[in-house]
Amino acid sequence: MTERQALVVRGGWEGHQPVESTDHFVPHLQANGFAVRVEDSPKVYAETSYMDGVDLIVQCVTMSTIEKDELAGLTRAVANGTGLAGWHGGIADSYRNSSDYLQLVGGQFACHPPKAPGERTGEQSDYFIPYRVEITDHDHPVTAGIADFDLVTEQYWVLSDEYNTVLATTTLAKNEWEPWHRPITSPAIWTRDWGQGRVFVCTPGHDMDVIRDANVNTIIERGILWAARS
Repeated sequence: MTERQALVVRGGWEGHQPVESTDHFVPHLQANGFAVRVEDSPKVYAETSYMDGVDLIVQCVTMSTIEKDELAGLTRAVANGTGLAGWHGGIADSYRNSSDYLQLVGGQFACHPPKAPGERTGEQSDYFIPYRVEITDHDHPVTAGIADFDLVTEQYWVLSDEYNTVLATTTLAKNEWEPWHRPITSPAIWTRDWGQGRVFVCTPGHDMDVIRDANVNTIIERGILWAARS
């Protein structure tokens, strides 16, 4: 049997542990019949002949930039059936300079609310707050059998559109020190059909502590397999 081809693209802000987090899922891909290629920039997306044979892209690139030919190669591959999957800022806060990329993935990180002013210390942990992920689709293969669960980490407020198939949401509180006027319910996990391809996004996954959470790990493992060309 010919192995399916998975491409891991990682980089950007080191705080999201792009190497450690993607390395964590490589054995899962290999155990499910994928040959895995790892790249440290999106330049590979411009390699048309190679991208034509890729069945799945797992991306973990926070912020950074993408060139026009690279983006064209990525969107072409997904439209032609290549799956695209990722978590947290590695997919929902990538390539802010490109509206076409944002349309492809279906959501853009806007903020992660901090703790109360008196509890902040100037560290990343200022944004680690308790919140609940509420499963809204209990029949989808990515979330079947998973109940609502709680995390203490960055809670993403995502700007999105109704074309997403939302599998889970999270509600951001209205605290007295925040400028918004009411609680906001934001998608936390979603899928998106694009041409012949599938897109999977899981917003929890700030670092390995979150990725090792049993619910988050299971959702990402299922999501990357679901997105792959079948």
